[in-house]
Amino acid sequence: MKKLILTTAALALMSGTAFAQDTVRMGTEGAYPPYNFLNDDGEVDGFERDLGDAICETAELSCEWVTNDWDSIIPNLVSGNYDTIIAGMSITDERDEVIDFTQAYFPPDPSAFAAMSDAFDGTGVVAAQTGTIQASHIASMDGAALVEFATPEETIAAVKSGEADAVLADKAFLDPIVAEDADLMFASDDVMLGGGIGIGVRESDTELKATLDAAITALKEDGTVNTLIEKWFDGMTGPY
Repeated sequence: MKKLILTTAALALMSGTAFAQDTVRMGTEGAYPPYNFLNDDGEVDGFERDLGDAICETAELSCEWVTNDWDSIIPNLVSGNYDTIIAGMSITDERDEVIDFTQAYFPPDPSAFAAMSDAFDGTGVVAAQTGTIQASHIASMDGAALVEFATPEETIAAVKSGEADAVLADKAFLDPIVAEDADLMFASDDVMLGGGIGIGVRESDTELKATLDAAITALKEDGTVNTLIEKWFDGMTGPY
């Protein structure tokens, strides 16, 4: 992905006058490791917690973390319950009609099918989390019937119980699950969906978007983004 150039103007934008708001509320799901999850202390953790904290520090923003169920995460951003979505959300044209996105802080990640047999051929009942790019993709597949669930854990349970023949999700999410569960395996071909993962903001929050973009650029250029990707995604080389 082509880097943005951090200009003097962009650096100035990250100063204390960049965004006139006391606290920026960072909205996440807290249920999609390694992107985001709740640790044993009930606190938001994961790749996006580390990255979000680094963005806030770089941009000199005071930030607090808020969790919200995935199926209402965009409506609650628009209604003002928090100021950003940093929750493994892929940039898509459909979402971009409702909210705005920063530049991507994570490249397009392969989506993969996990099933109880490697004989799965892309047909049958396929589970996905509601409101995801994977759910939209399944709906467009010939011979596949989509069944949606509110949480990613429920999609895995549906395969294990036989309610679904397979689940389609980000491969980074499925990798540790498949590795630890002898009954699950990857099947069929991976698919590339979306335009990478970015921070969602309200379309009216142009100053905040510019501030976050400048911070992401700085963290790409100093190697922080790559370091965090390599920390949280086993075996992945940072692409920036």
